Amino acid sequence: MTLTTPTRPIKHWAEDDRPREKLASKGKEALSNAELLAILIGSGNRNETAVDLARRILDSCQNNLLELSKLGIPRLRQFRGVGLAKAITIEAALELARRRPQSESPERRTLRASKDAYDILRLRMEDLREEQCWVLFLNRANAELSTERISSGGLTGTVVDVRVIFRRALELGATGIILSHNHPSGNLQPSQADDEITRKAKQAGDSLDIRVLDHLIISDRGYFSYADEGKL
Repeated sequence: MTLTTPTRPIKHWAEDDRPREKLASKGKEALSNAELLAILIGSGNRNETAVDLARRILDSCQNNLLELSKLGIPRLRQFRGVGLAKAITIEAALELARRRPQSESPERRTLRASKDAYDILRLRMEDLREEQCWVLFLNRANAELSTERISSGGLTGTVVDVRVIFRRALELGATGIILSHNHPSGNLQPSQADDEITRKAKQAGDSLDIRVLDHLIISDRGYFSYADEGKL
């Protein structure tokens, strides 16, 4: 029989090695990802400190915070020492981090290239676990009026109603839109269905004098632009 030796609790560590005290004395930049995650976790289990547990969680994600954000509450709870409350705390912190860039610049952003649209949309879409359709609504100067989710679906598709998109565009007084949806699989190649919804949207936009400027397919590997590829 192999006996496990309980890990020495963090409270018995040197003060400079404790994540909370280290953050207070040296600043948040001095902490590793595992130490920051350990602060959220609060405590470990009989055989692991919070830092050890945090390292194990991050190891399962190749220390990639984007992959961590995809775990979700059920998978986080599979780690011994992570109950519902801790999993919710981690999930909430990751969601706040995701939303932060959306609040950094209150002025309207003017879009000049597909990369500008991608920079706005990826904050909402790249770590989604199901397929969703989002639309950027723009004014005549190609400045952002609103960015809104239009529909969500499963792992392999979502239903997009062109009428919903253009009704909202008319409500906002938009003169241009950029369609987008994500591929949770990571594959950036457009499908026949993607081509069809792009064609329908372009046709509807032409009749309403609302320009369809692009359709982006987004994943954690980057993006595909219909406009850049000459497919509009």
